[in-house]
Amino acid sequence: MRKRTQSREYVLQVLYEIEMTDYPIGQIFEEFWKANPNPDEVREFTERIVKGTAEKRAQIDEVLVRYTENWNLDRMAIVDRNILRYSTYELLYMDDIPPKVSINEAVNLAKKYSQEESGKFVNGVLDKICHSESTKSKQT
Repeated sequence: MRKRTQSREYVLQVLYEIEMTDYPIGQIFEEFWKANPNPDEVREFTERIVKGTAEKRAQIDEVLVRYTENWNLDRMAIVDRNILRYSTYELLYMDDIPPKVSINEAVNLAKKYSQEESGKFVNGVLDKICHSESTKSKQT
């Protein structure tokens, strides 16, 4: 498995844990890396996305609400919601990652870890965000 693909799986796991517990991110990472030792490159990329997603979560959720027609974020599957959150972070705030890569990786994770139709759902939402939001300049 490629390093960034592995990182994105870890991002999903960490975001899930953040959402399900009240533990601080630092504590979650400390325990996570003890259980999943990895090269610095994987750890740094994972932490960059998790911390960025957590920091921009309110803005990301506003974007997701605009593009998930007839979906309440709280009623969305936790896995789908967190895939959409971190992928939206990549699309809007990480211009070193091509949008096609972000979307493809997200769709693959949704197919692997969520429900049968999740890949199509994630693809549709991220495609709308990419074509609407990404035409604006990258936000900081």
